[in-house]
Formats: sequence, C-alpha cells, structure tokens
Amino acid sequence: MSIVTLQLGQCGNQIGLEVFDALFSDAHYPQGLCSKRENEAYQASCKERFFSEQENGVQIARAVLVDMEPKVINQTLSKAARSGQWKYGQHSCFCQKQGSGNNWAYGYSVHGPRHEESIMNLIQKEVEKCDSLSGFFIIMSMAGGTGSGLGAFVTQNLQDQYSNSLKMNQIIWPYGTGEVIVQNYNSILTLSHLYRSSDALLVHENDAVHKICAKLMNIKQISFSDINQVLAHQLGNVFQPTYSMEGSFHYRRNPLGGFKDPALYTSWLEPDNAFSVWKTQRAFNKYEKSAALVSNSQFLVKPLDMIVGKAWNMFASKAYIHQYTKFGIEEEDFLDSFTLLEQVIASYCNL
Repeated sequence: MSIVTLQLGQCGNQIGLEVFDALFSDAHYPQGLCSKRENEAYQASCKERFFSEQENGVQIARAVLVDMEPKVINQTLSKAARSGQWKYGQHSCFCQKQGSGNNWAYGYSVHGPRHEESIMNLIQKEVEKCDSLSGFFIIMSMAGGTGSGLGAFVTQNLQDQYSNSLKMNQIIWPYGTGEVIVQNYNSILTLSHLYRSSDALLVHENDAVHKICAKLMNIKQISFSDINQVLAHQLGNVFQPTYSMEGSFHYRRNPLGGFKDPALYTSWLEPDNAFSVWKTQRAFNKYEKSAALVSNSQFLVKPLDMIVGKAWNMFASKAYIHQYTKFGIEEEDFLDSFTLLEQVIASYCNL
C-alpha cells in the first residue's frame, strides 16, 4: 500500500524533504536490531510505501511538490539529489501575485483554481505509479498564507476525486507570538475548510517542538532546520510499518496496561475501541527503542480557542478584511468558519 505525499508551499517542502530523508535513512539502516530476513522484509515494505521504481539505482519519492516561487523547490530538489540515493520526480512552480504571500484567500480562490488542472494532473501521474494507493499525506502550513489556502483547496479536490482514499493533513500550529499579522485569520480558514474535506489532521505545535529542541536536545540556537528534523523523526516513527513474527506487515492491536483504564476515555467510547497499539521488532533508524503517540483529545482546545478568539477580535473591528474580500472571500465565509470551529471547541469540551 503506497502513500502519495503532497508538499505545498515553503513549509511543506522544507518539512517534506526532512521526512523523506528520515524515511530513506530508516529503510536503508543495515541491521535494524533484527534478523537479516526481517530487515529485508521491512525495507521492502518501506520502499513500496514511500518510493517508486529505481532510476539507475536512485529511488524516486512518491511526492508532488508545489510552490509559487522557484527558490524553495529548487533548494529542495537539489538537497535531495545531492544524496545520490533518492530524489524527487513530480514538481511544479507558479509565479504568485506580488504582495499576496501571506494571503490565504489568494491561495484558495485564485492560485488554486488557476492551476487546478496542472496540480491534479501531477497528482494523477503519481497515483498511477502506485500498484495500490493507501492515501494522501498533505504537508502544509496553517498560518502562512498561500500555502495554507492552496492546501485547503487541493485537499477539497482530493476529496472530490479520490473520495475512497485516506487524506491526512499534517499542519504546523503557529507560534503564539507569530510574525504574520493575519495568521489567526489564515488559521481559522484553513482549519474550517480542512474539517470538511480531510479525514485526519495531524497537528504539531511550533512552541512544543521548540521546547523539545531547547530542553531535551539542548540546542542553543534553534533553527527551522532543527525543528523540521524533530518533526521528521516523529512523522517517520508514526508511518513506520509494523512487523509480525510471521514475516508479514500489518497493523497489530494489543491492549496495554494503564492505557486500558476506562477513566481515561469518554463514557460512550469503550476502552477497547479507544486505544490501539501497533508494534514492530525492527528499530526506527538507529534508535533501539522508540514510541509515538497519536491522540485525539482535548489537548488542542485551549490553543484553538485562543486562535478563534484573536481572529474574532480582529474581525469585529474589520481589520485586514479587505485583503481577503478582494480575492473573493466574503465576511460570511469568516462567520461560517467561526461557527464551525466554535462547535468543534464545544464538542471537545463536552467529551
């Protein structure tokens, strides 16, 4: 089962590069702290999932890269090719309108429709290379602007054209003190649209990853590259194929100690259905033991409530609304987003 990754905008392309680097490194780790046969089976599964056929011994990432400026894509392609072991195939770059870099509406209402056919054709070509498509993994920003608007637009198109395939969006939650003045507008518009068209949102908070770099890794001068490498390790661990002792790969469920305590979960959800574990004997990269927890919980209620509140305060004073209406996003679109996200907050508060 193969996964097609979409790297959208500067954020998506920079993180995507680190993710594929981690996946390739893991798949080619020589021992994996298991038998040779087990390691070879694991490697074959990883390659089929994330890479397509080899070209002169070089593997091609199952990915589509899209941005509106050539600089980031060229850097991404160059860094991947420099390894000499894997590279990217499908990519596209379009020129953006001057002054639209942080405008969600431009990405969703202008850039998306204008280049819809080209982008979807690239995706279709990548899908056709898969013997069996598992789904799509979309890496994008939430607060930046055109990348998040385009991400929402592309995800909506994937829902229309590939309704039976899983669509998971990996989004970066912005720093609480971000540099983009309209980041809260962009965030609520992104979240509300993805809520309607994505099957799952995998959220990473910049502030939380920053703390990992500072406190656990003791990095003094933290760069975006440091943050992206932490994200890549976490994502690689999440997508690691599970392994059975019989030699076949599958998701294996195990009830596990204290996590089966009913008090941890809402009353209408049985613990057996609330918590599952997938295991593998094979190490991830060079780590003897590693674990990743993917949780659907109340953890994001507070930061979501804060973003909605800040966006509402700006909207109430009509601040920067004209930057969105000139590209076709009306005030009613904002109101719809506020209403939906307030319902999401209320639902999670009542769990």
